[in-house]
Amino acid sequence: MYCDYLVQILTARVYDVAHESPLELAPNLTARLGNTLLLKREDMQPVFSFKLRGAYNKMINLPGDVLAKGVITASAGNHAQGVALAAQRLGVRAVIVMPVTTPKVKVNAVHAQGAEVQLYGDTYDEAYAYARQLETNHGLTFIHPFDDPHVIAGQGTIGMEILRQYQQPIHGIFVAIGGGGLISGIAAYVKRLRPEIKIIGVEPVDADAMSQSLRAGKRVRLPQVGLFADGVAVREVGEETFRLCQSYVDEVILVDTDAICAAIKDVFVDTRSILEPSGALAIAGAKAYVEREHIHQQTLVAVACGANMNFDRLRFVAERAEFGEDREAIFAVTIPEEPGSLLRFCECIGKHNLTEFNYRIADQNNAHIFVGLQIQNRQDARVMAEKFEAFGFPTLDLTDDELTKLHLRHMVGGHSSLAHNELLYRFEFPERPGALMEFVTSMSPDWNISLFHYRNHGADYGRIVVGVQVPPNEMHQWQTFLDGLGYRYWNESQNPAYQLFLGG
Repeated sequence: MYCDYLVQILTARVYDVAHESPLELAPNLTARLGNTLLLKREDMQPVFSFKLRGAYNKMINLPGDVLAKGVITASAGNHAQGVALAAQRLGVRAVIVMPVTTPKVKVNAVHAQGAEVQLYGDTYDEAYAYARQLETNHGLTFIHPFDDPHVIAGQGTIGMEILRQYQQPIHGIFVAIGGGGLISGIAAYVKRLRPEIKIIGVEPVDADAMSQSLRAGKRVRLPQVGLFADGVAVREVGEETFRLCQSYVDEVILVDTDAICAAIKDVFVDTRSILEPSGALAIAGAKAYVEREHIHQQTLVAVACGANMNFDRLRFVAERAEFGEDREAIFAVTIPEEPGSLLRFCECIGKHNLTEFNYRIADQNNAHIFVGLQIQNRQDARVMAEKFEAFGFPTLDLTDDELTKLHLRHMVGGHSSLAHNELLYRFEFPERPGALMEFVTSMSPDWNISLFHYRNHGADYGRIVVGVQVPPNEMHQWQTFLDGLGYRYWNESQNPAYQLFLGG
Protein backbone atom coordinates (compact mmCIF):
# COMPACT_ATOMS: atom_id res chain seq x y z
CA MET A 1 0.00 0.00 0.00
CA TYR A 2 1.37 3.41 -0.98
CA CYS A 3 2.51 5.64 1.87
CA ASP A 4 3.41 9.30 1.39
CA TYR A 5 6.18 9.53 3.96
CA LEU A 6 6.59 13.28 3.58
CA VAL A 7 3.01 13.77 4.75
CA GLN A 8 3.32 11.05 7.40
CA ILE A 9 6.46 12.62 8.86
CA LEU A 10 5.11 16.17 8.81
CA THR A 11 1.99 15.02 10.69
CA ALA A 12 3.68 12.50 13.01
CA ARG A 13 2.65 12.65 16.69
CA VAL A 14 6.00 12.47 18.48
CA TYR A 15 6.31 15.64 20.53
CA ASP A 16 3.92 14.50 23.25
CA VAL A 17 6.85 12.39 24.51
CA ALA A 18 9.94 13.43 22.54
CA HIS A 19 11.63 16.79 22.16
CA GLU A 20 13.56 18.36 19.32
CA SER A 21 17.07 17.18 20.10
CA PRO A 22 20.04 19.54 19.66
CA LEU A 23 22.26 19.52 16.59
CA GLU A 24 25.65 20.22 18.14
CA LEU A 25 29.14 20.84 16.82
CA ALA A 26 31.73 18.22 17.83
CA PRO A 27 34.73 20.58 18.08
CA ASN A 28 37.56 18.09 18.62
CA LEU A 29 36.34 15.71 15.95
CA THR A 30 35.80 18.64 13.60
CA ALA A 31 39.40 19.76 14.07
CA ARG A 32 40.80 16.23 13.63
CA LEU A 33 38.73 15.38 10.57
CA GLY A 34 39.16 18.69 8.77
CA ASN A 35 35.39 18.75 8.23
CA THR A 36 32.53 20.17 10.28
CA LEU A 37 30.91 17.30 12.20
CA LEU A 38 27.50 17.93 13.75
CA LEU A 39 25.98 15.47 16.22
CA LYS A 40 22.21 14.99 16.28
CA ARG A 41 21.83 14.31 20.00
CA GLU A 42 19.08 11.68 20.15
CA ASP A 43 20.90 10.29 23.18
CA MET A 44 19.36 13.24 25.09
CA GLN A 45 15.76 12.04 24.67
CA PRO A 46 13.84 11.02 27.83
CA VAL A 47 14.68 7.33 27.24
CA PHE A 48 18.20 8.18 25.97
CA SER A 49 17.45 7.09 22.39
CA PHE A 50 15.33 7.98 19.38
CA LYS A 51 13.05 4.96 19.70
CA LEU A 52 10.22 6.66 21.58
CA ARG A 53 9.41 8.71 18.46
CA GLY A 54 8.32 5.76 16.33
CA ALA A 55 6.78 3.79 19.18
CA TYR A 56 4.54 6.64 20.28
CA ASN A 57 3.55 7.60 16.74
CA LYS A 58 2.46 4.02 16.06
CA MET A 59 0.50 3.68 19.28
CA ILE A 60 -1.27 7.04 19.09
CA ASN A 61 -2.53 6.05 15.62
CA LEU A 62 -4.11 2.79 16.84
CA PRO A 63 -7.92 2.70 17.18
CA GLY A 64 -8.97 3.39 20.75
CA ASP A 65 -10.52 -0.04 21.36
CA VAL A 66 -7.40 -1.78 20.03
CA LEU A 67 -5.05 0.35 22.11
CA ALA A 68 -7.09 -0.29 25.26
CA LYS A 69 -6.35 -4.03 25.05
CA GLY A 70 -2.64 -3.34 25.44
CA VAL A 71 0.52 -3.65 23.37
CA ILE A 72 3.48 -5.98 23.16
CA THR A 73 6.89 -5.81 21.55
CA ALA A 74 10.28 -7.51 21.39
CA SER A 75 13.39 -5.45 21.80
CA ALA A 76 17.00 -5.49 22.96
CA GLY A 77 16.21 -2.40 25.00
CA ASN A 78 15.79 1.00 23.36
CA HIS A 79 12.56 0.27 21.48
CA ALA A 80 11.32 -1.43 24.63
CA GLN A 81 11.83 1.77 26.62
CA GLY A 82 10.07 3.77 23.92
CA VAL A 83 7.04 1.48 23.99
CA ALA A 84 7.02 1.44 27.79
CA LEU A 85 7.08 5.23 28.05
CA ALA A 86 4.44 5.62 25.37
CA ALA A 87 2.20 3.09 27.11
CA GLN A 88 2.66 4.88 30.43
CA ARG A 89 1.66 8.21 28.88
CA LEU A 90 -1.35 6.66 27.18
CA GLY A 91 -2.37 4.64 30.24
CA VAL A 92 -2.32 1.20 28.57
CA ARG A 93 -0.73 -2.14 29.34
CA ALA A 94 2.65 -2.93 27.77
CA VAL A 95 4.39 -6.31 27.70
CA ILE A 96 8.05 -6.28 26.63
CA VAL A 97 9.93 -9.44 25.62
CA MET A 98 13.71 -8.94 25.82
CA PRO A 99 16.58 -11.36 25.14
CA VAL A 100 18.26 -12.64 28.30
CA THR A 101 21.49 -11.03 27.03
CA THR A 102 20.01 -7.50 27.23
CA PRO A 103 22.13 -5.14 29.38
CA LYS A 104 20.64 -4.79 32.85
CA VAL A 105 20.48 -1.00 32.57
CA LYS A 106 17.92 -1.38 29.78
CA VAL A 107 15.87 -4.02 31.61
CA ASN A 108 15.70 -1.84 34.72
CA ALA A 109 14.71 1.20 32.66
CA VAL A 110 11.77 -0.67 31.12
CA HIS A 111 10.65 -1.86 34.57
CA ALA A 112 10.82 1.71 35.80
CA GLN A 113 8.36 2.80 33.11
CA GLY A 114 5.78 0.36 34.48
CA ALA A 115 5.92 -2.21 31.68
CA GLU A 116 5.82 -5.98 32.18
CA VAL A 117 9.17 -7.53 31.18
CA GLN A 118 9.69 -11.10 30.07
CA LEU A 119 13.23 -12.28 29.31
CA TYR A 120 13.36 -14.95 26.63
CA GLY A 121 16.02 -16.30 24.27
CA ASP A 122 19.60 -15.34 23.59
CA THR A 123 18.82 -13.23 20.51
CA TYR A 124 16.29 -10.71 19.31
CA ASP A 125 14.86 -13.25 16.86
CA GLU A 126 14.01 -15.69 19.63
CA ALA A 127 12.45 -12.92 21.71
CA TYR A 128 10.50 -11.73 18.66
CA ALA A 129 9.04 -15.17 17.92
CA TYR A 130 7.94 -15.55 21.55
CA ALA A 131 6.35 -12.08 21.57
CA ARG A 132 4.31 -12.91 18.48
CA GLN A 133 2.99 -15.98 20.29
CA LEU A 134 1.98 -13.89 23.29
CA GLU A 135 0.35 -11.35 20.96
CA THR A 136 -2.04 -14.01 19.66
CA ASN A 137 -2.63 -15.66 23.03
CA HIS A 138 -3.48 -12.46 24.92
CA GLY A 139 -5.08 -10.26 22.27
CA LEU A 140 -2.33 -7.64 22.39
CA THR A 141 -1.12 -5.47 19.49
CA PHE A 142 2.47 -5.90 18.39
CA ILE A 143 4.50 -2.70 18.02
CA HIS A 144 7.21 -3.50 15.50
CA PRO A 145 10.65 -2.01 16.27
CA PHE A 146 11.26 -0.90 12.69
CA ASP A 147 9.14 -2.40 9.91
CA ASP A 148 6.00 -0.27 10.19
CA PRO A 149 5.10 2.98 8.34
CA HIS A 150 4.05 4.81 11.52
CA VAL A 151 7.26 3.78 13.27
CA ILE A 152 9.33 4.81 10.26
CA ALA A 153 7.53 8.15 10.05
CA GLY A 154 8.13 8.80 13.74
CA GLN A 155 11.85 8.25 13.31
CA GLY A 156 11.76 10.40 10.17
CA THR A 157 11.00 13.47 12.24
CA ILE A 158 14.73 13.47 13.04
CA GLY A 159 15.45 14.22 9.37
CA MET A 160 12.86 16.99 9.44
CA GLU A 161 14.58 18.55 12.44
CA ILE A 162 18.07 18.32 10.92
CA LEU A 163 17.02 20.25 7.80
CA ARG A 164 15.25 22.85 9.89
CA GLN A 165 18.17 23.25 12.30
CA TYR A 166 20.89 23.49 9.65
CA GLN A 167 19.87 25.11 6.36
CA GLN A 168 23.34 25.42 4.86
CA PRO A 169 24.88 22.76 2.56
CA ILE A 170 25.29 19.29 4.07
CA HIS A 171 27.55 16.73 2.39
CA GLY A 172 26.14 13.67 4.13
CA ILE A 173 24.05 12.37 7.02
CA PHE A 174 25.36 9.21 8.75
CA VAL A 175 22.85 6.90 10.39
CA ALA A 176 23.18 3.58 12.25
CA ILE A 177 21.28 0.65 10.74
CA GLY A 178 19.75 -2.24 12.63
CA GLY A 179 16.39 -3.18 11.14
CA GLY A 180 16.42 0.02 9.09
CA GLY A 181 13.61 2.09 10.61
CA LEU A 182 15.74 5.09 11.59
CA ILE A 183 17.59 5.49 8.31
CA SER A 184 14.46 4.80 6.27
CA GLY A 185 12.53 7.60 7.94
CA ILE A 186 15.38 10.10 7.74
CA ALA A 187 16.16 9.20 4.11
CA ALA A 188 12.52 9.33 2.98
CA TYR A 189 12.24 12.91 4.25
CA VAL A 190 15.67 14.29 3.35
CA LYS A 191 15.77 12.86 -0.18
CA ARG A 192 12.37 14.41 -1.00
CA LEU A 193 13.54 17.91 -0.03
CA ARG A 194 17.36 17.85 -0.36
CA PRO A 195 18.24 14.97 -2.72
CA GLU A 196 21.84 16.21 -3.05
CA ILE A 197 22.55 15.23 0.57
CA LYS A 198 24.12 11.78 0.83
CA ILE A 199 22.38 9.36 3.21
CA ILE A 200 25.01 6.92 4.44
CA GLY A 201 24.18 3.96 6.64
CA VAL A 202 26.62 2.44 9.11
CA GLU A 203 26.63 -1.18 10.33
CA PRO A 204 29.01 -3.35 12.37
CA VAL A 205 31.03 -5.76 10.26
CA ASP A 206 29.42 -8.66 12.13
CA ALA A 207 25.82 -7.38 11.84
CA ASP A 208 25.58 -6.17 8.25
CA ALA A 209 22.16 -7.41 7.16
CA MET A 210 21.26 -4.25 5.23
CA SER A 211 24.61 -4.04 3.46
CA GLN A 212 24.37 -7.63 2.30
CA SER A 213 20.73 -7.21 1.32
CA LEU A 214 21.40 -4.12 -0.80
CA ARG A 215 24.25 -5.89 -2.59
CA ALA A 216 22.09 -8.96 -3.24
CA GLY A 217 19.03 -6.98 -4.35
CA LYS A 218 16.89 -8.88 -1.86
CA ARG A 219 16.65 -9.29 1.91
CA VAL A 220 19.38 -11.52 3.27
CA ARG A 221 18.99 -13.28 6.61
CA LEU A 222 22.25 -13.56 8.53
CA PRO A 223 22.97 -16.91 10.22
CA GLN A 224 24.24 -15.03 13.28
CA VAL A 225 25.06 -11.50 14.38
CA GLY A 226 27.60 -9.92 16.69
CA LEU A 227 26.11 -8.52 19.86
CA PHE A 228 28.57 -5.83 20.91
CA ALA A 229 26.35 -3.19 19.28
CA ASP A 230 23.23 -4.88 20.65
CA GLY A 231 20.90 -2.08 19.51
CA VAL A 232 21.50 -3.02 15.85
CA ALA A 233 21.92 -6.79 16.27
CA VAL A 234 19.26 -7.75 13.71
CA ARG A 235 19.55 -10.78 11.47
CA GLU A 236 17.08 -9.59 8.83
CA VAL A 237 15.98 -6.08 7.92
CA GLY A 238 12.34 -5.20 7.36
CA GLU A 239 10.48 -5.44 4.06
CA GLU A 240 9.45 -1.79 4.03
CA THR A 241 12.76 -0.54 5.38
CA PHE A 242 14.63 -2.50 2.72
CA ARG A 243 12.44 -1.00 0.00
CA LEU A 244 13.07 2.52 1.26
CA CYS A 245 16.81 1.95 1.63
CA GLN A 246 16.99 0.65 -1.93
CA SER A 247 15.43 3.90 -3.09
CA TYR A 248 17.09 6.46 -0.86
CA VAL A 249 20.30 5.25 0.81
CA ASP A 250 23.50 6.09 -1.07
CA GLU A 251 25.75 3.51 0.59
CA VAL A 252 26.41 1.52 3.75
CA ILE A 253 29.77 1.67 5.55
CA LEU A 254 30.95 -1.17 7.79
CA VAL A 255 33.00 -0.57 10.94
CA ASP A 256 34.56 -2.96 13.45
CA THR A 257 34.36 -3.10 17.22
CA ASP A 258 37.57 -1.14 17.74
CA ALA A 259 36.29 1.71 15.54
CA ILE A 260 33.03 1.81 17.51
CA CYS A 261 34.95 1.99 20.81
CA ALA A 262 37.09 4.80 19.45
CA ALA A 263 33.95 6.70 18.41
CA ILE A 264 32.49 6.32 21.92
CA LYS A 265 35.67 7.87 23.29
CA ASP A 266 35.60 10.66 20.69
CA VAL A 267 32.06 11.67 21.61
CA PHE A 268 32.93 11.55 25.30
CA VAL A 269 35.84 13.93 24.71
CA ASP A 270 33.58 16.35 22.83
CA THR A 271 30.42 16.12 24.96
CA ARG A 272 31.29 14.27 28.19
CA SER A 273 28.43 11.92 27.29
CA ILE A 274 28.85 8.17 26.88
CA LEU A 275 27.07 6.64 23.90
CA GLU A 276 26.19 2.97 23.70
CA PRO A 277 27.92 1.04 20.87
CA SER A 278 25.00 1.32 18.43
CA GLY A 279 24.66 4.99 19.36
CA ALA A 280 28.24 5.65 18.24
CA LEU A 281 28.01 3.77 14.94
CA ALA A 282 27.22 6.85 12.87
CA ILE A 283 30.24 8.71 14.25
CA ALA A 284 32.52 5.75 13.48
CA GLY A 285 31.10 5.67 9.95
CA ALA A 286 31.67 9.38 9.42
CA LYS A 287 35.31 9.01 10.47
CA ALA A 288 35.81 6.06 8.12
CA TYR A 289 34.18 7.95 5.25
CA VAL A 290 36.42 10.99 5.68
CA GLU A 291 39.51 8.78 5.76
CA ARG A 292 38.43 6.94 2.63
CA GLU A 293 37.24 9.90 0.57
CA HIS A 294 39.86 12.45 1.71
CA ILE A 295 37.22 15.20 1.78
CA HIS A 296 37.88 18.57 3.39
CA GLN A 297 35.81 21.48 4.68
CA GLN A 298 32.49 19.69 4.23
CA THR A 299 29.62 19.52 6.71
CA LEU A 300 28.69 16.06 7.99
CA VAL A 301 25.86 15.11 10.34
CA ALA A 302 26.01 11.96 12.50
CA VAL A 303 22.99 10.77 14.46
CA ALA A 304 24.07 9.90 18.01
CA CYS A 305 21.12 7.60 18.44
CA GLY A 306 21.46 6.07 21.91
CA ALA A 307 23.19 6.22 25.28
CA ASN A 308 21.90 3.19 27.17
CA MET A 309 25.38 1.92 27.97
CA ASN A 310 25.93 -0.96 30.35
CA PHE A 311 28.52 0.36 32.81
CA ASP A 312 30.38 -2.96 32.88
CA ARG A 313 31.24 -2.52 29.20
CA LEU A 314 33.30 0.59 29.80
CA ARG A 315 36.44 -1.40 30.65
CA PHE A 316 36.28 -3.20 27.32
CA VAL A 317 35.55 0.05 25.45
CA ALA A 318 38.49 1.81 27.09
CA GLU A 319 40.86 -1.05 26.21
CA ARG A 320 39.80 -1.24 22.59
CA ALA A 321 39.42 2.48 21.88
CA GLU A 322 43.19 2.90 21.58
CA PHE A 323 43.26 0.33 18.79
CA GLY A 324 40.26 1.90 17.09
CA GLU A 325 41.95 5.27 16.86
CA ASP A 326 45.38 3.79 16.00
CA ARG A 327 47.00 5.00 19.22
CA GLU A 328 48.45 1.67 20.38
CA ALA A 329 50.31 -1.13 18.66
CA ILE A 330 51.31 -4.48 20.14
CA PHE A 331 54.18 -6.66 18.97
CA ALA A 332 55.80 -9.98 19.67
CA VAL A 333 59.54 -9.41 19.36
CA THR A 334 62.19 -12.14 19.52
CA ILE A 335 65.61 -11.14 20.83
CA PRO A 336 68.69 -13.25 21.60
CA GLU A 337 68.81 -14.66 25.12
CA GLU A 338 72.19 -13.10 25.85
CA PRO A 339 73.61 -10.24 27.93
CA GLY A 340 73.04 -6.79 26.41
CA SER A 341 70.27 -7.76 24.01
CA LEU A 342 67.51 -6.33 26.21
CA LEU A 343 69.39 -3.03 26.35
CA ARG A 344 69.61 -2.99 22.55
CA PHE A 345 65.89 -3.68 22.37
CA CYS A 346 65.11 -0.72 24.66
CA GLU A 347 67.38 1.50 22.55
CA CYS A 348 65.36 0.44 19.51
CA ILE A 349 62.13 1.51 21.20
CA GLY A 350 63.60 4.95 21.77
CA LYS A 351 61.13 7.59 22.95
CA HIS A 352 57.97 5.61 22.29
CA ASN A 353 55.86 5.24 25.44
CA LEU A 354 55.43 1.66 26.61
CA THR A 355 51.87 0.57 27.28
CA GLU A 356 52.68 -3.07 28.05
CA PHE A 357 55.76 -5.25 28.49
CA ASN A 358 55.69 -8.97 29.24
CA TYR A 359 58.58 -11.39 29.25
CA ARG A 360 59.45 -14.72 30.77
CA ILE A 361 62.51 -16.85 30.16
CA ALA A 362 61.52 -19.97 28.32
CA ASP A 363 64.32 -20.83 25.91
CA GLN A 364 68.10 -21.05 26.07
CA ASN A 365 68.60 -19.18 22.80
CA ASN A 366 65.72 -16.72 22.35
CA ALA A 367 63.56 -14.46 24.48
CA HIS A 368 60.03 -13.63 23.32
CA ILE A 369 58.85 -10.22 24.43
CA PHE A 370 55.27 -8.99 24.30
CA VAL A 371 55.30 -5.21 24.05
CA GLY A 372 52.67 -2.49 23.62
CA LEU A 373 53.63 0.96 22.34
CA GLN A 374 51.83 4.26 21.93
CA ILE A 375 51.77 5.30 18.27
CA GLN A 376 50.50 8.25 16.25
CA ASN A 377 48.91 6.25 13.42
CA ARG A 378 48.97 2.83 11.74
CA GLN A 379 51.94 3.81 9.59
CA ASP A 380 53.89 4.51 12.77
CA ALA A 381 53.33 0.88 13.81
CA ARG A 382 54.65 -0.42 10.50
CA VAL A 383 57.73 1.77 10.81
CA MET A 384 58.34 0.45 14.33
CA ALA A 385 58.05 -3.17 13.18
CA GLU A 386 60.55 -2.50 10.38
CA LYS A 387 62.90 -0.90 12.91
CA PHE A 388 62.80 -3.99 15.14
CA GLU A 389 63.60 -6.17 12.13
CA ALA A 390 66.48 -3.86 11.13
CA PHE A 391 67.96 -4.35 14.60
CA GLY A 392 67.92 -8.11 13.96
CA PHE A 393 64.81 -8.81 16.07
CA PRO A 394 62.15 -10.97 14.32
CA THR A 395 58.82 -9.23 14.91
CA LEU A 396 55.11 -10.03 14.69
CA ASP A 397 52.71 -7.07 14.54
CA LEU A 398 49.76 -8.30 16.62
CA THR A 399 47.72 -5.09 16.66
CA ASP A 400 44.93 -6.62 14.55
CA ASP A 401 45.05 -10.13 16.01
CA GLU A 402 41.81 -10.82 17.88
CA LEU A 403 43.20 -13.69 19.98
CA THR A 404 46.03 -11.46 21.18
CA LYS A 405 43.84 -8.46 22.00
CA LEU A 406 41.24 -10.47 23.88
CA HIS A 407 43.36 -13.05 25.68
CA LEU A 408 47.08 -13.48 25.04
CA ARG A 409 48.08 -10.00 26.19
CA HIS A 410 46.81 -11.00 29.64
CA MET A 411 48.45 -14.41 29.82
CA VAL A 412 51.87 -14.27 28.17
CA GLY A 413 54.52 -16.68 29.41
CA GLY A 414 53.05 -20.16 29.47
CA HIS A 415 55.08 -22.67 27.46
CA SER A 416 54.77 -26.17 28.89
CA SER A 417 56.69 -29.33 28.10
CA LEU A 418 53.71 -31.29 29.41
CA ALA A 419 51.15 -29.99 26.92
CA HIS A 420 51.28 -32.88 24.47
CA ASN A 421 48.64 -33.01 21.70
CA GLU A 422 47.36 -29.59 22.74
CA LEU A 423 44.68 -27.85 20.67
CA LEU A 424 43.86 -24.20 21.27
CA TYR A 425 40.35 -22.91 20.59
CA ARG A 426 38.49 -19.65 21.17
CA PHE A 427 34.81 -19.89 22.01
CA GLU A 428 31.94 -17.39 22.33
CA PHE A 429 28.81 -18.11 24.30
CA PRO A 430 25.90 -15.98 25.57
CA GLU A 431 26.95 -14.25 28.81
CA ARG A 432 24.28 -15.57 31.13
CA PRO A 433 24.41 -17.27 34.55
CA GLY A 434 25.66 -20.84 34.28
CA ALA A 435 26.81 -20.61 30.64
CA LEU A 436 30.49 -21.02 31.48
CA MET A 437 29.84 -24.06 33.68
CA GLU A 438 27.62 -25.57 30.96
CA PHE A 439 30.53 -25.34 28.56
CA VAL A 440 33.01 -26.96 30.95
CA THR A 441 30.72 -29.83 31.94
CA SER A 442 29.83 -30.57 28.31
CA MET A 443 33.39 -31.63 27.54
CA SER A 444 34.50 -35.26 27.68
CA PRO A 445 36.20 -36.10 31.01
CA ASP A 446 38.84 -37.98 28.98
CA TRP A 447 40.17 -34.73 27.50
CA ASN A 448 42.50 -32.83 29.78
CA ILE A 449 42.14 -29.05 29.79
CA SER A 450 45.72 -27.80 29.61
CA LEU A 451 44.96 -24.08 29.28
CA PHE A 452 41.95 -21.98 30.12
CA HIS A 453 41.46 -18.23 30.03
CA TYR A 454 38.29 -16.29 30.60
CA ARG A 455 37.69 -12.64 31.29
CA ASN A 456 34.39 -10.86 31.70
CA HIS A 457 34.46 -7.90 29.35
CA GLY A 458 30.99 -6.63 30.21
CA ALA A 459 29.72 -7.69 26.79
CA ASP A 460 26.74 -9.82 25.81
CA TYR A 461 28.99 -12.68 24.74
CA GLY A 462 31.52 -14.36 27.01
CA ARG A 463 34.85 -15.21 25.43
CA ILE A 464 37.18 -17.99 26.49
CA VAL A 465 40.33 -19.58 25.13
CA VAL A 466 40.91 -23.24 25.95
CA GLY A 467 43.83 -25.60 25.48
CA VAL A 468 42.69 -29.23 25.30
CA GLN A 469 44.84 -32.33 25.01
CA VAL A 470 43.14 -34.50 22.41
CA PRO A 471 44.94 -37.66 21.21
CA PRO A 472 45.23 -37.79 17.39
CA ASN A 473 43.00 -40.88 17.23
CA GLU A 474 40.16 -38.94 18.94
CA MET A 475 39.99 -35.99 16.55
CA HIS A 476 36.72 -37.26 15.07
CA GLN A 477 35.10 -37.27 18.51
CA TRP A 478 36.49 -33.78 19.13
CA GLN A 479 34.95 -32.44 15.92
CA THR A 480 31.64 -34.09 16.81
CA PHE A 481 31.76 -32.31 20.17
CA LEU A 482 32.41 -28.96 18.47
CA ASP A 483 29.57 -29.43 15.97
CA GLY A 484 27.10 -30.21 18.72
CA LEU A 485 28.16 -27.48 21.10
CA GLY A 486 26.14 -24.67 19.56
CA TYR A 487 28.77 -22.02 20.28
CA ARG A 488 30.89 -20.07 17.80
CA TYR A 489 34.49 -21.26 17.85
CA TRP A 490 37.85 -20.64 16.19
CA ASN A 491 40.77 -23.05 15.96
CA GLU A 492 43.80 -21.02 17.05
CA SER A 493 46.25 -23.93 17.23
CA GLN A 494 48.32 -22.52 14.34
CA ASN A 495 48.15 -18.90 15.50
CA PRO A 496 51.77 -17.62 15.45
CA ALA A 497 51.29 -15.65 18.67
CA TYR A 498 50.11 -18.81 20.44
CA GLN A 499 53.10 -20.74 19.10
CA LEU A 500 55.48 -18.11 20.48
CA PHE A 501 54.03 -17.62 23.95
CA LEU A 502 51.98 -20.68 24.92
CA GLY A 503 52.58 -23.61 22.57
CA GLY A 504 53.47 -26.88 24.21
